[in-house]
Amino acid sequence: MTAAPIPSRATTEQVAAFIASEFPQTRCLVRRVGEGEAVVAHPVGVDELRPGGTVSGPVMMAVADVALYAAILGAIGIVPLAVTTSLTINFLRRPTADRDIVATCKLLKLGRSLAVGEVCLRSEGQDEPVAHAVGTYSIPPDTARPTDATTLS
Repeated sequence: MTAAPIPSRATTEQVAAFIASEFPQTRCLVRRVGEGEAVVAHPVGVDELRPGGTVSGPVMMAVADVALYAAILGAIGIVPLAVTTSLTINFLRRPTADRDIVATCKLLKLGRSLAVGEVCLRSEGQDEPVAHAVGTYSIPPDTARPTDATTLS
Protein backbone atom coordinates (compact mmCIF):
# COMPACT_ATOMS: atom_id res chain seq x y z
CA MET A 1 0.00 0.00 0.00
CA THR A 2 1.40 3.37 -0.97
CA ALA A 3 -0.01 6.48 0.68
CA ALA A 4 0.20 10.02 -0.61
CA PRO A 5 3.47 11.78 0.18
CA ILE A 6 3.62 13.62 3.49
CA PRO A 7 3.33 17.35 2.81
CA SER A 8 6.17 19.52 4.11
CA ARG A 9 5.57 22.03 6.88
CA ALA A 10 9.17 23.21 7.12
CA THR A 11 11.67 23.75 4.34
CA THR A 12 15.17 22.39 4.11
CA GLU A 13 16.48 25.85 4.94
CA GLN A 14 14.25 26.20 8.02
CA VAL A 15 15.19 22.77 9.39
CA ALA A 16 18.90 23.34 8.68
CA ALA A 17 18.83 26.76 10.39
CA PHE A 18 17.00 25.35 13.43
CA ILE A 19 19.41 22.45 13.87
CA ALA A 20 22.46 24.71 13.40
CA SER A 21 21.08 27.18 15.95
CA GLU A 22 19.79 24.77 18.60
CA PHE A 23 22.43 22.04 18.24
CA PRO A 24 25.68 23.93 17.54
CA GLN A 25 27.66 20.90 18.73
CA THR A 26 26.52 18.76 15.78
CA ARG A 27 28.56 18.63 12.61
CA CYS A 28 25.57 17.21 10.68
CA LEU A 29 24.52 19.17 7.63
CA VAL A 30 20.92 19.00 6.44
CA ARG A 31 21.02 18.55 2.67
CA ARG A 32 17.35 17.95 1.86
CA VAL A 33 14.00 17.76 3.64
CA GLY A 34 10.57 17.10 2.17
CA GLU A 35 7.69 14.70 1.69
CA GLY A 36 8.51 12.68 4.78
CA GLU A 37 12.16 12.28 3.89
CA ALA A 38 15.48 13.87 4.77
CA VAL A 39 19.12 13.59 3.73
CA VAL A 40 21.80 14.55 6.25
CA ALA A 41 25.59 14.37 5.93
CA HIS A 42 28.37 14.37 8.49
CA PRO A 43 31.96 15.17 7.48
CA VAL A 44 34.44 12.51 8.55
CA GLY A 45 37.84 13.44 9.90
CA VAL A 46 40.21 12.08 12.53
CA ASP A 47 37.82 13.06 15.35
CA GLU A 48 35.17 10.67 13.99
CA LEU A 49 37.46 7.67 13.71
CA ARG A 50 37.87 4.93 16.28
CA PRO A 51 40.94 2.70 16.63
CA GLY A 52 41.42 0.74 13.43
CA GLY A 53 40.54 3.72 11.24
CA THR A 54 36.79 3.29 10.92
CA VAL A 55 33.98 5.75 11.64
CA SER A 56 32.77 5.29 15.21
CA GLY A 57 29.36 3.85 15.99
CA PRO A 58 28.28 6.86 18.08
CA VAL A 59 28.92 9.15 15.10
CA MET A 60 26.77 6.98 12.84
CA MET A 61 24.01 6.79 15.46
CA ALA A 62 24.04 10.57 15.81
CA VAL A 63 23.76 11.04 12.04
CA ALA A 64 20.82 8.60 11.91
CA ASP A 65 19.10 10.43 14.78
CA VAL A 66 19.55 13.85 13.17
CA ALA A 67 18.23 12.53 9.83
CA LEU A 68 15.12 11.18 11.55
CA TYR A 69 14.61 14.44 13.45
CA ALA A 70 15.04 16.47 10.24
CA ALA A 71 12.47 14.35 8.37
CA ILE A 72 9.98 14.76 11.22
CA LEU A 73 10.51 18.51 11.50
CA GLY A 74 10.05 18.81 7.77
CA ALA A 75 6.71 17.03 8.08
CA ILE A 76 5.29 18.64 11.25
CA GLY A 77 7.11 21.97 11.31
CA ILE A 78 9.71 23.17 13.79
CA VAL A 79 8.70 21.38 17.01
CA PRO A 80 11.72 21.52 19.33
CA LEU A 81 10.30 19.10 21.90
CA ALA A 82 9.88 16.14 19.56
CA VAL A 83 12.26 13.62 21.12
CA THR A 84 13.80 10.24 20.35
CA THR A 85 12.10 7.39 22.19
CA SER A 86 13.85 4.52 20.40
CA LEU A 87 16.76 4.10 18.01
CA THR A 88 18.03 0.74 16.81
CA ILE A 89 20.96 0.50 14.44
CA ASN A 90 22.57 -2.37 12.57
CA PHE A 91 26.15 -1.83 11.45
CA LEU A 92 26.48 -3.59 8.11
CA ARG A 93 29.98 -2.91 6.81
CA ARG A 94 32.99 -0.72 7.45
CA PRO A 95 32.49 2.89 6.31
CA THR A 96 35.15 4.61 4.25
CA ALA A 97 37.29 6.65 6.66
CA ASP A 98 37.84 9.59 4.30
CA ARG A 99 34.28 10.17 3.05
CA ASP A 100 31.27 11.86 4.62
CA ILE A 101 28.60 9.68 6.18
CA VAL A 102 25.30 10.36 4.38
CA ALA A 103 22.01 9.34 6.00
CA THR A 104 18.76 9.09 4.06
CA CYS A 105 15.64 8.91 6.22
CA LYS A 106 12.13 7.95 5.17
CA LEU A 107 9.23 8.27 7.57
CA LEU A 108 7.21 5.08 7.75
CA LYS A 109 4.47 6.43 9.99
CA LEU A 110 3.54 9.89 11.15
CA GLY A 111 0.87 9.77 13.84
CA ARG A 112 -0.50 12.19 16.41
CA SER A 113 1.95 11.24 19.12
CA LEU A 114 4.61 9.05 17.48
CA ALA A 115 6.62 9.08 14.27
CA VAL A 116 8.57 6.08 12.98
CA GLY A 117 11.27 6.21 10.33
CA GLU A 118 14.07 4.21 8.83
CA VAL A 119 17.51 5.52 7.96
CA CYS A 120 20.04 4.15 5.52
CA LEU A 121 23.63 5.32 6.08
CA ARG A 122 26.29 5.23 3.37
CA SER A 123 29.77 6.52 2.81
CA GLU A 124 29.53 9.41 0.35
CA GLY A 125 29.58 8.11 -3.23
CA GLN A 126 29.17 4.45 -2.24
CA ASP A 127 26.11 2.36 -3.14
CA GLU A 128 26.32 -0.19 -0.34
CA PRO A 129 24.86 0.87 3.02
CA VAL A 130 27.19 0.91 6.02
CA ALA A 131 24.35 0.90 8.56
CA HIS A 132 20.56 0.74 8.81
CA ALA A 133 18.58 2.32 11.64
CA VAL A 134 14.95 2.42 12.71
CA GLY A 135 13.77 5.04 15.16
CA THR A 136 10.70 6.36 16.90
CA TYR A 137 10.10 9.91 18.06
CA SER A 138 7.52 11.17 20.52
CA ILE A 139 5.65 14.23 19.29
CA PRO A 140 4.32 16.71 21.88
CA PRO A 141 0.53 16.57 22.26
CA ASP A 142 -0.03 20.26 21.56
CA THR A 143 1.45 20.08 18.05
CA ALA A 144 -1.09 20.86 15.33
CA ARG A 145 -1.10 18.09 12.72
CA PRO A 146 -3.58 16.41 10.44
CA THR A 147 -6.03 14.26 12.42
CA ASP A 148 -5.32 11.08 10.49
CA ALA A 149 -2.05 9.21 10.79
CA THR A 150 -0.09 8.96 7.58
CA THR A 151 1.62 5.71 6.70
CA LEU A 152 4.10 5.42 3.86
CA SER A 153 5.36 2.27 2.23
